Amino acid sequence: MSDGHAQDALIQLMLAAAAADGAISDKELREVDELISFLPVFEGFARERLPEIADQNARMLSADDGIDAIVENLIAKVPTRLYETAYALAVEVISADVHATQAELRLLEILRDAFDMDRLTSGAIEHSARVRYRRLN
Repeated sequence: MSDGHAQDALIQLMLAAAAADGAISDKELREVDELISFLPVFEGFARERLPEIADQNARMLSADDGIDAIVENLIAKVPTRLYETAYALAVEVISADVHATQAELRLLEILRDAFDMDRLTSGAIEHSARVRYRRLN
């Protein structure tokens, strides 16, 4: 995908997912970086733009309707066929810390509603992440 606006919106979503619990952990930042590095949806993304996108994201999140604005931007810029991908990206970032907070779960609920995603699809995406992030002990 070469649409930079869609890539920006997906990155903003991942950063919002990382910040949903009030703090962005190193694990979450590494996860965002790794996803940008290897997923085909970010092919051609200019990594030097990350600080600009992060700053814009912080400004959006500081507003009262910050999450709503990020989701509206996502809906406007990301093709419908990538809604499941967007949801999976949010789940991956949230899963990096292993335990999801109520705020993070609320963000996923907002996304499910915005994407009109059925519970079977969202459940499969969430289960897949839980399986990948299990600890040995």
